[in-house]
Amino acid sequence: MLQALIVLGAQLVYVPLVVLRTLMMVKGEKGKSAFFAVLEGGVHVAALGIVFSDLSNYYSMAAYAIGFGLGMYAGSLLEEKLAIGYVSLQVNILEKNMALIRHLREAGFSVSISTVEGIDDTRHKLDCTSRRDRESEFIDIVRHYEPSAFIVSFEPKSFKGGYVVKNMNKQREKFAKKKNKNVNI
Repeated sequence: MLQALIVLGAQLVYVPLVVLRTLMMVKGEKGKSAFFAVLEGGVHVAALGIVFSDLSNYYSMAAYAIGFGLGMYAGSLLEEKLAIGYVSLQVNILEKNMALIRHLREAGFSVSISTVEGIDDTRHKLDCTSRRDRESEFIDIVRHYEPSAFIVSFEPKSFKGGYVVKNMNKQREKFAKKKNKNVNI
């Protein structure tokens, strides 16, 4: 039974490492991906070694399978919590809402505005970029100003230059200072 618990624990470490390695590889972080691969390989070999050392121990085999499923769940929660990278957001609204646009910019989000043709009328599209860990904050701001807005988000593989690279952190710091100042008044 002790072997089964060790295998279960190893799987709970191994599978989140797989998730992190894959995430780093997709994000282009080759060095980090290789580091996680080394850890992943070591844990995987140890767990499989225990399972293969006694193929009559069905508890170890069951622990391996259950640990894999639980590890996958834990890995997906970890990935969601880390929210590494950026997200591109497109917001489609009926009117050019300058209060919304101003608030998004003050909060440090990039905003480009264009007029587009909908089925029945002209609409306004906001093309925005955010760090993934701020996506829900962005959506909350949009919902506050435009409850019926159509919002689409997707992860860009790469980008170069522009507002994101130059000013996003500066704008966020400026907004945070301004927000703290207003709270203290």
